[in-house]
Amino acid sequence: MLKLESVKVSYGAIQAVKGVSLEVHPGEVVAIIGANGAGKSTLLKCIAGLGPAAGGRILVDGEDCTMMPAHQRVGIGIAMSPEGRGVFADQTVIENLMLGAYTRRKNPAAIEAAIKREFARFPVLKERRNQSSGTLSGGEQQMLAISRALMSEPRLCLLDEPSLGLAPLIIKDIFNAIRQLRASGLTILLVEQMAKQALSVADRAYVLETGCITLEGSGRELLNDSKVKAAYLGTH
Repeated sequence: MLKLESVKVSYGAIQAVKGVSLEVHPGEVVAIIGANGAGKSTLLKCIAGLGPAAGGRILVDGEDCTMMPAHQRVGIGIAMSPEGRGVFADQTVIENLMLGAYTRRKNPAAIEAAIKREFARFPVLKERRNQSSGTLSGGEQQMLAISRALMSEPRLCLLDEPSLGLAPLIIKDIFNAIRQLRASGLTILLVEQMAKQALSVADRAYVLETGCITLEGSGRELLNDSKVKAAYLGTH
């Protein structure tokens, strides 16, 4: 479904992503793990169209989307839940969800069905539906960010650091939701610092270090890899 060919991303003279190649197949959860500053979020933003590629190609179903603007990528089935949640703080929960369904605005029945589905996934959002999103807890905002991405009915969902800043019980709920999404057939590319949790839910994974892929394999293989254990699993 998604193929990156030697993708590079630069901030001025600094090359943050240095020729990354990877693949995500339909129905997979693929994780990208690595330390702070490795280029994980930068890469995900590039895939979503929120930052330009300085080289290489991004292919979706074989089509070159490297120069496609972000809103058109939503139209072909790519949605993103960004690092830091990025909810519209002055908008209510229901308004945030409606904004996530903007590309489907001509189909109100489908939007209503999607809202009901997300309220069933995260019941607390139904309780807070008329509450300003800026007043939600961090965990509730993360649930809203994921649900807002899912409102566009994506085929590929990009999840950027969904556990960031959350309490352990909320992290467990978030990863349970990711497992449920995988079971539903949704394809997910997950960027996550909590390597053990990410590898436990991933079919395959890549290790990104200073902008380069240094290791890849199944989630189980990387969980048991001595280098990964030493670098990323010691505190989880």
